Amino acid sequence: MTIPQRTVVLGTLGFGTAVDEETSFAILDRFVENGGTVLDTANNYAFWIGDATGGESEAVIGRWLASRKARDQVVISTKVGARPTVPGAGLEAAEGLSEKVIRAGIEGSLRRLGTDHVEVYWSHIEDRAVPLDETVQTLAELVTSGKAGAVGASNHAVWRVERARALAGDGPRYTHLQYRYSYLQPRFDVPLRSAGHVHVTSELLDYVHAEGDLRLWVYSPLLSGGLTRDDVEIDAAYDHPGTPKRLAALRAVAEETGATINQVTLSWLLDHEAGLLPLVGVSRIAQLDEALGALDVRLTAEQRKRLDEAAL
Repeated sequence: MTIPQRTVVLGTLGFGTAVDEETSFAILDRFVENGGTVLDTANNYAFWIGDATGGESEAVIGRWLASRKARDQVVISTKVGARPTVPGAGLEAAEGLSEKVIRAGIEGSLRRLGTDHVEVYWSHIEDRAVPLDETVQTLAELVTSGKAGAVGASNHAVWRVERARALAGDGPRYTHLQYRYSYLQPRFDVPLRSAGHVHVTSELLDYVHAEGDLRLWVYSPLLSGGLTRDDVEIDAAYDHPGTPKRLAALRAVAEETGATINQVTLSWLLDHEAGLLPLVGVSRIAQLDEALGALDVRLTAEQRKRLDEAAL
């Protein structure tokens, strides 16, 4: 199954931890019933919640796939590299991207998911302690063996992605990238609260546009409710004069279109010239319905221009 050109990706980070299994199943059912196809997870979701150890999300998806016999209806994206090797530890104890870890990681993910392959397999975070060619070669072998349809890099420096693609030569190489991005733009001299997050830059957008064979997936597009909820505090990096102007533009366009602010944001991303795939995590059916409703929102060229230039 291929990834549609214009689609909303369902983020499943909280499945099995913050979102109970019954609700997770209901969300997955609704997603597929409404034409959704792409699921995003990881082998470490969500180790930081409660008594979780990582892999809970994959396990829930696997049970849902088996229960619904739905494997041929979805594209599965999962990741390796950021699962802690020490119980109770964080990313400082991440497993990394060695050959041994990657090979064990894919087998663990396939077992939990109950499948013999995934469509996209990601290097979740960088590992500069391992030679890059070791990581590149191992990932390529997963593609040639059929265990992964394609490979991607999440939260990597752009120069590391380019070097990895060059090392791959004519073999399988990174063709998917995943970074944080929303309509609101942060200051880059203030760190994001989530240490593992790496934000899209103008350089990255230029790189994706120039290369032609890269798909850019973007997470946290709705800032965990920060675009619409007063009780959600967004990162200090967004505290600058451009933010109120962009929020005002969002509200104006939402009023004109009859769509919600979140839907306008997702529509802006869906029709971005870089061909973005917005990844939306939900914990309730209503949130899913709102996100999927963004597919029906089409901004005019004038509305998009106003949004693009709101902070200028």
